[in-house]
Amino acid sequence: MVNFSKEYIDRFSEVILQKDVEEAKTMIADLHPADIAELYGRLNIDERKFIYLLLDDEKAADVFSELDEDFQKELVEVLPVDVVAKRFFDNMDTDDAVDLIRELDEKTQEEILSYIDDVEQAGDIVDLLKYDEDTAGGIMGTEMVIVNEEWSMPKCLEEMRNQAEEMDEIYYVYVVDSEERLKGVFPLKKMITSPSISKVKHVMTKEPISVKVDTPVDDVIKIIEKYDLVALPVVDSIGRLEGRITIDDVMDRVREQAERDYQLASGISQDVESKDNVWMQTSARLPWLVIGMIGGITNSAILGKFDNNFILYPEMAFFIPLIGGTGGNVGIQSSAIVVQGLANKSLNIKNVWGQVFKESAVSLINASIISLIVFIYNYFRMGPSVVTTSVSLSLFAVVMFASIFGTLVPLTLEKLKVDPAIATGPFITISNDIIGMLIYMGITLALS
Repeated sequence: MVNFSKEYIDRFSEVILQKDVEEAKTMIADLHPADIAELYGRLNIDERKFIYLLLDDEKAADVFSELDEDFQKELVEVLPVDVVAKRFFDNMDTDDAVDLIRELDEKTQEEILSYIDDVEQAGDIVDLLKYDEDTAGGIMGTEMVIVNEEWSMPKCLEEMRNQAEEMDEIYYVYVVDSEERLKGVFPLKKMITSPSISKVKHVMTKEPISVKVDTPVDDVIKIIEKYDLVALPVVDSIGRLEGRITIDDVMDRVREQAERDYQLASGISQDVESKDNVWMQTSARLPWLVIGMIGGITNSAILGKFDNNFILYPEMAFFIPLIGGTGGNVGIQSSAIVVQGLANKSLNIKNVWGQVFKESAVSLINASIISLIVFIYNYFRMGPSVVTTSVSLSLFAVVMFASIFGTLVPLTLEKLKVDPAIATGPFITISNDIIGMLIYMGITLALS
C-alpha cells in the first residue's frame, strides 16, 4: 500500500504542470491500479485527464474499474466517446462495463457501444443490460473458461490455454454439454493427476452450486458466504451457463448494503456521501429530523398534561432524560440484534415468539438490575418517596417495553417486506421516548 504524502502530491502536480511526460510516467510506472485510482482522487480534473492519457489501454481500464463512480462519470464526460470506448470498455470485464454504462443516458450508451471494437464484448454488454441490476444476471460477467464434457484431456488443455489468454484471473473451469447446459466444474488438479485419455466428464465435479439469472443479489451473497466460494456460475431457466459472479462483484454490494443500513439506522433516508452537495444532504437528513421534532413536540404535550405531577414532585424532572435515554438505548440494542439475525439468516422469521420470549428473559434481568440500582441511589439520596418508587418502577416497565417493542418492530417490517434496518434508528428512539414518558407519568400519577 502506497502512502501519498503532501510532498508527493505537490511534486506530482508540478510535474504535470510542466508537462513532463517522461517524469510523470516514471512516477506512476510501478503503481498498482488501485494506488493510481487513489492518487487520481487527490488531483484536479485537468491533472486526472493528463494521467489517463499516459496509461496504456489495459492499465487505463484497470484503473478506471478502481475509481469511484462519480470519478468514472466525470471521465466519461470530459474524454471523447471513442477514447472512452476503446480505452475503457474494450478492456473492462463485462460486469464492470455494465455497472458503469447503466448510469449513462441512452444516447451516450449507444455511442459508446458503437465505438467498441470487440463486437462480442459489445454484444455481451447489451445482453447483460436486460437483467435487473439487483439480480444475479445484473452483476455477472461473461468471462469464463468453458470446456465440453466430451473433450479429451489434451483437447481440454488446448482450449483452456486459448481461452485463458483473454482473462486476468481463472477461478474455475466450467464444464458444459453440447446444449451449453452446466454439467460440472473441472478441478485444475486433474490436469496433472488424470490420464491423458480421460474425458472431462469422467473427472469433473458434478452438480456444482449455481444460481439462476433472476436470483436476487442478496441471496447470491448468502450462497457465496455459506459455501466459501470465490466464484459462482449463473444459469438460465433451463440450466444453460450464462455467466459467473466473482467474490469482488459481491463485495461491492456488501459494502453498499452496509453503508445504506448504517445510514438508515442513523436517520438518513437516502444514499449520500460527504462530497454530495448541500441540497442532497439536506433532503436526505431532514425527513427524520422533522419526525424527531414531531416526537419531541408530542413528548412536551404529554408532559404538559401532567403538570400537576411536577407541582407536587418537582424532582421528577431530573429523571426524564434517564427514562427516555434508557428506553431508546434498550430498544436500539434489541432491534439491532434482530436486524443482524435477519440479515445473516441466524434468526428464523417463523420463530417470532421464540425470539420474543428470549428477549423478554434478557430484558427482565436487565430491567431488574437497572431499576434496583436506581432505587438504592434515590433511596439514600431522597429517602422513601413517591418519586423514588416511581422512577424505579418506570425504568423497569420502560426497559421491558422497549426490549419487546425493539424485537417486534423489525420482525414485523420483515414480514411486510420492508427493510427492517429502519427500525434500528430514530423510529425506535422516538417511539420509546413517547411511550416511556406516558409510563413514567402514569405510574407517578397512580402512586400519588
